[in-house]
Amino acid sequence: MENRKYLPTLSELIDRLSIVQLKEVFIPEHKNEYAQEISDILHDIDLTLEEKDVILDSDAIRAIVVLAQMNLHIWHNESNYRKGIKDGNDLELTHGLNGIRNVAKNKIQETVGGRKDYKIDCLAAEFK
Repeated sequence: MENRKYLPTLSELIDRLSIVQLKEVFIPEHKNEYAQEISDILHDIDLTLEEKDVILDSDAIRAIVVLAQMNLHIWHNESNYRKGIKDGNDLELTHGLNGIRNVAKNKIQETVGGRKDYKIDCLAAEFK
């Protein structure tokens, strides 16, 4: 079998780590499963950093923090919407937050190289 050609980028792994960390906290009945997934993601992040000989700079670290914050905000926004709380929960906000997530992921990718997502929703410009 040939080597895979489409693996998750470092920014995608970090994004997934942030989301699974939220699941581990907010869905405690599956804490063990999420802990295992976190362990697997951390393993792959370590391999990626080692393979690329990456030293994260302050811009990449800030992008990681922004990414985690956007994921938390989206989590709460969607959770409130599912509970029927409509105030402050609209499609434009979620689109804007996802656009900011993509910008943050691209900043992380600038550190290591590789694929970027060039579809940055124009609504994100309103949420600087």
